[in-house]
Amino acid sequence: MGRDVTSPAVERTAARLLRWYPAGWRTRYGEEFTELLLAEYAERPRSWRRTANVIGSGLLARLSGLGLTGFGLSAADQARASLATLGGAAAAFLIFGLAMLAQLAIGWQWTMPHDPATTSGLALMAAGTVLLFLLTALAAVPVAWGTAAALLGRGTGGGPRGRMAGPVGFVLAGGTALVAGAHHFQNSWPGTGGTAVHRGLVPAGAAAFSWASTLSVSSYWAHPAALRAFPAPELAWMALSPLALLSLVGGTVAIVRRQRPSARLLAYQARLAAAAALAMACFLAGAGCWVFGQGSGRAGLFHAGVVDVAGLAVMTVALVAAAWAAVGARRGALALAGRG
Repeated sequence: MGRDVTSPAVERTAARLLRWYPAGWRTRYGEEFTELLLAEYAERPRSWRRTANVIGSGLLARLSGLGLTGFGLSAADQARASLATLGGAAAAFLIFGLAMLAQLAIGWQWTMPHDPATTSGLALMAAGTVLLFLLTALAAVPVAWGTAAALLGRGTGGGPRGRMAGPVGFVLAGGTALVAGAHHFQNSWPGTGGTAVHRGLVPAGAAAFSWASTLSVSSYWAHPAALRAFPAPELAWMALSPLALLSLVGGTVAIVRRQRPSARLLAYQARLAAAAALAMACFLAGAGCWVFGQGSGRAGLFHAGVVDVAGLAVMTVALVAAAWAAVGARRGALALAGRG
């Protein structure tokens, strides 16, 4: 006897498949799509091709919403979504990258590396970091200006005040917690008191702050016995600092998506996005020089471990997403310019 296609089990299956699509799509098309799915189940109770097709289409809709496909969005929405996605990808890249750079800086504080791959890798990573922070500052100025204008009710570039208040609150809360916590715990930086002669590539203060703000990126999570030796406040910071980072990054991404900048400003941001992807590539090249050129089997302060290989993988995925988003931002900006 065939299964009753109107049963609650079938409806739950259809609802689960619908969740592959983004929330906005579900709000707009969910009811009609569910009816079509139930009709499909009436004709064919089982079909792996149907399931695969729904999942694939849902993922494609999500990528479109992130500005990574080049269709499904207006030119302005395409540019904004791509820029927001690039910002999130760059933030993930920096979190793991700064953790890696801080690790190398600790070693450099105590001894000079003898491996050319480590030396050149650190130089490339330091250069990539400086470029990324410079580009971030250049991008942040117009975003902050538009946000302030929106909160003060001046102009239309930033969007309605109510749409900005929430994200701005998350940015302020996350940024304040991150700066205060990292400033407190940077005093425990393992590089303090190092006697190495050459330290110029990464200033000690910057390295200590990077180390403290990325303490959660650690292989110690896989070694509970070693973790128990950590002071309780430091353990709490390791567990809670990712929440501060998520609040800061998530709020910033929401602000970028909700602003309504001019076509000229979007073109400017798209150029910065392309430059940011190149800076990330420079940093990743340096990280690869160290992880693979130095050799993970060597011991010492410059030893590359499993967490570094995993971080390199995360950074590679983030770079691919950022480069893809930079292309989408340029496509949207060019489309807007063509209409002007």
